[in-house]
Amino acid sequence: MSAPSVFITGAAAGIGRSTALTFARHGYRVGAYDIDLDGLAALHNEITEHGGGVTTGQLDVTDAAAWSARLAEFTGTTGTLDILVNNAGVLSAGAFQDMPLATHRRMIDINVYGALAGLHAAFPYLRDTAHAQVVNMCSASALYGQPELATYSATKFALRALTEALELEWRRYDITVLAMWPLFVKTAMTDGMETGSTKSLGINLGPDDVAAAVYSATHRGRGRLPKVHYPIGRQTRLLAAMAQVSPNWSMRLINKMVARS
Repeated sequence: MSAPSVFITGAAAGIGRSTALTFARHGYRVGAYDIDLDGLAALHNEITEHGGGVTTGQLDVTDAAAWSARLAEFTGTTGTLDILVNNAGVLSAGAFQDMPLATHRRMIDINVYGALAGLHAAFPYLRDTAHAQVVNMCSASALYGQPELATYSATKFALRALTEALELEWRRYDITVLAMWPLFVKTAMTDGMETGSTKSLGINLGPDDVAAAVYSATHRGRGRLPKVHYPIGRQTRLLAAMAQVSPNWSMRLINKMVARS
């Protein structure tokens, strides 16, 4: 039997890189894509040196034609894809009005349209694969709108809604769609970032923590009502649990305190 396949965006560094290494260690044929070719080359060398199988390629997730081309190359003659990991994303923090409009637009283009374009392009391959799965990299910032992360938070709310809708819509095709919910992760995205939330909560997760959670979530049993949202880390699990049982005003007050706003 051929090895199962996983297609990962934003794979040159951070969470994407750790996820690629994790799946490669478990015998997956990995497709690792990014705009950072040097980072991909280093990843390719590390995986192949340990006997893993990996295909790398340049992919700007906002380019729908590039999505189609990279997916066709990776799936080859099988035309199937076991797991799609929509990980590519960007984050800019600061007062909403102080950030250039182009910065807000870039987050929307990459975090929302990039994932949407990938889902649209990957659907035929997922549909034709038994028990296919999609992992969308969401965020704890989608629990309640975050001061100093307003647009980033909005993009993750959009990804949350997209995940929930497609989880129901694509069930008929035997495609599982789920979202990972990390809090702040120690990557280049959070280097030097100082917001009220990071000062209150710290940055306590590493890329390997998220990668392990992604692998675990995609290897659970498939019950009649599959789990959709996966909070990562103790802090996120606590916040997510509180959001389930607390009235909106209470969550707003907690968020105000955490964000120091």
